[in-house]
Amino acid sequence: MDRTFWLERWQRREIGFHAAKVHPALVKHWSKLNVPGGATVFVPLSGKSLDMIWLAAQGYRVIGVELSQLAIDEFFAERGVKPALRKVGKFMVQWDYTIELWCGDFFALTPNDLPKLDAAYDRAALVAMPDDMQKRYAAKLAELMPDGSQTLLIGLDYNAGEMKGPPFAISQTEIRSLLEPHFAIELLDARDGLAKAEHLIKRGVTRLEEATYI
Repeated sequence: MDRTFWLERWQRREIGFHAAKVHPALVKHWSKLNVPGGATVFVPLSGKSLDMIWLAAQGYRVIGVELSQLAIDEFFAERGVKPALRKVGKFMVQWDYTIELWCGDFFALTPNDLPKLDAAYDRAALVAMPDDMQKRYAAKLAELMPDGSQTLLIGLDYNAGEMKGPPFAISQTEIRSLLEPHFAIELLDARDGLAKAEHLIKRGVTRLEEATYI
């Protein structure tokens, strides 16, 4: 997979991964991280997720990184906002008060690019990547997130033979194997997510576990 794949998904409107509502796991579990108001929350591969609006409404500064300029433009346009613009290294940054969206390659970020990050939220970044990229992602996230910070992560698991990702299946065992070299992992819950995943049912998925971790 390369950047062209995702840019074309946005151009062709193949964005079944974009949720029309705030993810219920974010609303249910975010308070368990005890992130203080005013803190900075990092959202990798953010798309135009409404979850960022929810986080900002809780009093956080949100920094999302997204490859598609189209997704970023739509995020602000759908809110009726004309964002300010600045350049940071290789990234073009559009921002409005509490939300900044950085257009560029997540893997090109360095800790020196970003302000201090207090927490992160991953709903669809890890599962957007095949196996060979997931290890790179875990290492990059660990590089960007300072000691003591926390991340709320949502993983998906299904019978991999039923569908070609993305999203890619990753089991609880695989999550631990991938992330425990960098992070302490706590499973918050695991639930049947199939009923609310019509776009995946159409692609042949018959079982879907959504697991939420800190």
